[in-house]
Amino acid sequence: MTKQLDIKSLFIIFGIPLSSILLLILLTTSRLFEANQQLLSTAITADLIFTIPFVYFLLIRKKKIPKLTIISFGILGMMISYMIIPKENQLLLSIIKTWVFPFVELGIAFFVISKVRSTLKKFKKNQHISPDFFTVLQQTCREILPKKIATLLAMEIAVFYFGFMFWKKQVLHSTEFTYHKNSGTIGLLAGLILIITIETYVLHILLIRWSTVAAWIITGLSIYSGIQIFGFLKSIYNRPILIQDGKLYLRYGIMSETSIDINNIVSVTISSASIEFNDKIRKLSPFGELESHNVLITVHKENALFGLYGMKKSFKTLALYIDDKERFKTEIEGQLPQKQ
Repeated sequence: MTKQLDIKSLFIIFGIPLSSILLLILLTTSRLFEANQQLLSTAITADLIFTIPFVYFLLIRKKKIPKLTIISFGILGMMISYMIIPKENQLLLSIIKTWVFPFVELGIAFFVISKVRSTLKKFKKNQHISPDFFTVLQQTCREILPKKIATLLAMEIAVFYFGFMFWKKQVLHSTEFTYHKNSGTIGLLAGLILIITIETYVLHILLIRWSTVAAWIITGLSIYSGIQIFGFLKSIYNRPILIQDGKLYLRYGIMSETSIDINNIVSVTISSASIEFNDKIRKLSPFGELESHNVLITVHKENALFGLYGMKKSFKTLALYIDDKERFKTEIEGQLPQKQ
C-alpha cells in the first residue's frame, strides 16, 4: 500500500509540472499563439521559468525532496523557452539570462561549496583520512541538479576551488600515494600555461588592430583556458591515489579517476615498457603518450574510467605513474585474496 502511495505521489509531483510544460509547448503551435505572439511569448516564458518551478515547490514543500531541485525546473524552463519562443520575442528571456541567471549560478555555487564543506567536516570526525572534496562535490551537485548539468557545475567549481581557494599543504597517510613528483606532469601543465600566456598577448596585439571585440573575446577565452589548466595542475597535488576499505581509488587530479575493488585486481606489475593502448588497455593520465607510466594494473572484470566532464571508458588493464611504485605494489598485493 505504501509503495502504491509513493508512486502516486511521485506521479503527481512530477506529472503536474511536466504536463504544464507540454501544454505550453503545444500552445506555441496553435493559431492563438500566432495571433498574439508577443504577449503570449512573454507569458509562456514567465510560466516556464517562474510559475512552473513555483508550482513544483508547492508540491514538494512537505516532502523529503531537496528544495534546490526547483532550480532544475527553472533551468529546464529556460532551455525550452529558448527552443520554442521566436527569437524576435525573446526579450524577457534575454533579460533573465543576462541579469537574473548569473546571480542564480553564483548562489548555487556558494550553496554547493558550503554544503560540501559541512559534509567534509562531518566525515572528518569519523574517518582517519580526510574525504575527497571533488567526490563530495559531485555527489552534492547530483542531488540538486540533472546529471549532465551537475557534472559541468562540479567541474567548474572544482577548477576554481583547487586553483584559487585551496592552498593547504596535503599531508599524506600511509595508504596515499603521489604521482606527480617525477612524472613531468607539473612541468607539462606549467609549460602549457606559459605558452597560452605568450600566445594570448601576441594574438591580442595583432587582433586589436582588426577588431577590439574579437581581440577581447579571444583574450577572455585564453585566460579562461589558463585558469582551467591551473586548476587541473593544483588538483594533482591535492588528490592523491588512495587505498581504503578494500578499494583502490585512482585519481589524476580532477581530469580522470576510477575506483577498483581490491578483490577485482589480478595483478600489479611494475613496468615502463611501451604498450599499445586500445579499448581494453587504457592510461589513467589524459595526456597519453606525453606522460610515462611505471605501473600496470590488470583486473578480472572490466572497470570504468571517468574522464573530464563525465566521459566514460572501460578497461581491463590500466597504466599509470606512481612515485613510490614499490610500496604501492606491496600495499596492494598485501590485500589481495590469497590463492589456494
